[in-house]
Amino acid sequence: MNRIMVYECANFEGLSREFTCDVPDLHELDFGNCIASLKVVGQPWIAYMDPKYEGEPHVFEEGEYPSVERPNSFSALRLVHHDLGNPQITLYERPNFQGACKVVTEETNLAYGYFNDRVASHVVQRGVWLLYQHPGRGGWHCLAWPGERLADYGPELNFQCRLSHLRPLQPGRPL
Repeated sequence: MNRIMVYECANFEGLSREFTCDVPDLHELDFGNCIASLKVVGQPWIAYMDPKYEGEPHVFEEGEYPSVERPNSFSALRLVHHDLGNPQITLYERPNFQGACKVVTEETNLAYGYFNDRVASHVVQRGVWLLYQHPGRGGWHCLAWPGERLADYGPELNFQCRLSHLRPLQPGRPL
């Protein structure tokens, strides 16, 4: 079963809770803004800074996290229900899916090729993708979901054609 165990202190100490389904507002369960470490079993989870899955998303794939990058700041949790096998995203050089295109099926650092800082739109065929503003998983990031057709990075993402790195989320081990 997919689950996330959250702890109020680093190194899996202090009060804890276990969740197996989405939690739109951790404050309603008296556990908002107090997560400092966590464990994920199965599919990835997304932790959001604000209730109702708003604010900056933080991805946690299967594994143990004795400390989190932004402790005491998560207000919602969402389980990734999508099929993460065989990921594929198509990147376009211009808005509205125009210009040269590139199909990506694995983690890619665009800094070494033609498409670095030149992507303006995308279509996600399969998988859930993390898009990063800078090489090496750096800078501002966002999620791209299966079936998503984002026509213009400018007004919609504020990336201003600065996508430099992307990777698909990894599926959890079969349970």
